[in-house]
Amino acid sequence: MPSATVLVVEDERALRESLAYTLERQGYRVLTAVDGWQAVQVARQQAPDVIILDIMLPSMDGFEVCRALRPQVSSPILMLTARTEELDRVLGLELGADDYLTKPFSMRELQARIKALLRRVKIDQDNARPSSTEDSPSVWVFDDLEIDSLRHEVRLKGKALALKPKEYETLCYLAEHRGHVISRQKLLTEVWGWEYVGNSRTVDVHIHWLREKIEENPTAPRRIITVRGAGYRFEG
Repeated sequence: MPSATVLVVEDERALRESLAYTLERQGYRVLTAVDGWQAVQVARQQAPDVIILDIMLPSMDGFEVCRALRPQVSSPILMLTARTEELDRVLGLELGADDYLTKPFSMRELQARIKALLRRVKIDQDNARPSSTEDSPSVWVFDDLEIDSLRHEVRLKGKALALKPKEYETLCYLAEHRGHVISRQKLLTEVWGWEYVGNSRTVDVHIHWLREKIEENPTAPRRIITVRGAGYRFEG
């Protein structure tokens, strides 16, 4: 996707300029930000196709930027980190990052990760339109929650919700199998596809996002129930 826009958020000038130069040579339109506050402003105004986000930033670190952007910006976020601890990677994913890359890294690997994220977004957009059949109604109604597969829309109390493609697909799959316990691995296979390279934490993060949007009290959910050691169950 050579016409895609990439936002590079990096406070180290040499690395920022090197990334911008390399990506521009690959045909990308490149935006840059030198700190967390500027990153939030540029991302909200420009809606880049991919955000490359360093964790260690002045004013706001990468985690804070993720937390600030996710309610409003759906662009995939690739975090750059010099840290190798699993906890940091998990925290980034929980806050909304889509992938991470540990420093030092090669430009070839970075470009591959960007292309993979852009490919995933396109696949999500192309495939997140489930068809309606006699056995699968076009609209599911669960009290004040409606899932409209024809319009690819979810409404809560009559108001349309802004769901990311995988959030929508996850909700549809759980609703279609309401009352049944669905394992994390089953969700990865059915929603993300057997070729997806990821782990069950990806599912947990998307469930967390869904609860924030459809549950009256996300900390005590009544629609998407966690079945300890087994997976999730949707209650209609």
